[in-house]
Amino acid sequence: MAFKVVLAYSGGLDTSVIVPWLKETYDAEVICMAADVGQTGGLEGLEEKALATGASAYFGEDLRESFVREYIWPALRAGAVYGRKYLLGTSMARPIIGRRQVEVARRVGASAVAHGCTGKGNDQVRFELTFQALAPDLRVIAPWREWSIRSREEALAFARVRGIPLEVDETKLYSRDENLWHISHEGGPLEDPAYEPDEETFLWTTAPEQGPGEPEHLELGFRQGFPATVNGEPMDPVRLLETLNEVGGRHGVGRADVVEDRLVGMKSRGIYETPGGTLLYTALQELEQLVLHRRSLALKDQLAPRYADLVYEGRWWTPEREALDAMVDSLMRRVTGSVRLKLYRGSARVVSRQSPNSLYDEALATFGEDGVYDQRDAEGFIRLFGLPLSGSVPPLAEAGSGADAVEEVLRELSPVR
Repeated sequence: MAFKVVLAYSGGLDTSVIVPWLKETYDAEVICMAADVGQTGGLEGLEEKALATGASAYFGEDLRESFVREYIWPALRAGAVYGRKYLLGTSMARPIIGRRQVEVARRVGASAVAHGCTGKGNDQVRFELTFQALAPDLRVIAPWREWSIRSREEALAFARVRGIPLEVDETKLYSRDENLWHISHEGGPLEDPAYEPDEETFLWTTAPEQGPGEPEHLELGFRQGFPATVNGEPMDPVRLLETLNEVGGRHGVGRADVVEDRLVGMKSRGIYETPGGTLLYTALQELEQLVLHRRSLALKDQLAPRYADLVYEGRWWTPEREALDAMVDSLMRRVTGSVRLKLYRGSARVVSRQSPNSLYDEALATFGEDGVYDQRDAEGFIRLFGLPLSGSVPPLAEAGSGADAVEEVLRELSPVR
């Protein structure tokens, strides 16, 4: 029986070269699996390209709906943001692609899976943790950790010698990753963190200063924290996200310039465009502020970075993620309502919010006369609230008066050196 390997295939330079390399190195039958997660062009032309490079079979998988429902929405509802600014677009896509790769491997009776990730990046970890969790018996082949090719130029030479048809722009400056949630830009001049990217870098978003001269209002509706409507119109997840990407991109919303800590230990710099995601995060957090009480908000703020680390590190297929999802589901049961945003030249400002489960009580919050709140009750509350402070520092009256008293107290409070 032939040694079969399923390759996560994109049709780019790396995976196009990997197909013949696997055949030559392992005498393998290579099955290419390509996933449509919302990238421009989808799966168009990939089957012909895969077969032309030597693949014995090709599987094209439309994963867009599942990607949004099962991966993007959970991370959004958890409030996951990595490194203060990164909304995890690439990170979320790898577990679903890896899962489908395993499913294809089972279907064709393959004994190995392969990917085109480099040994410096995070994606190798995300793919391989998925394989370990879902199919630990499958062998993993990572050509960039094995072969002698060390540059883009060497990969192109390898392809040309073997007559591999490629449509490659050798002047391409950046390495890009694109799906329904975002597009990222890395490499080239961006490797200098002092370099300011020019407008040619950006593909999804208009320069904020070049945006429409008039603001645009946008109302986003949520049901239990799940995005549901745009301007009152119900939309399926894919269409909703595509709509918000277009609207946000038109107004220059969602750009992020991030110096991040890769899981493998180095810092890297990336430019991210996430227009629809930025609108959704802004609106959902505001709705939570209206509906959740203080301690629930604090709990959610604690779990959000933990969820972000989990996604970034590729630990999607874990009991930890399932437990966090259960906690988020509990917290989000009442997060239903709508938020109105005002979009203008790079900003998305909240201008109104409403919910049938709002905890905001105008009768309590008003500065005007009310018959609900007895302000005299505050005196007893403050006395009890401040009870632990009694005797915790020397009273100023016992330390003298004026500037000398202040200096004496500060000396007593300062740490011993």
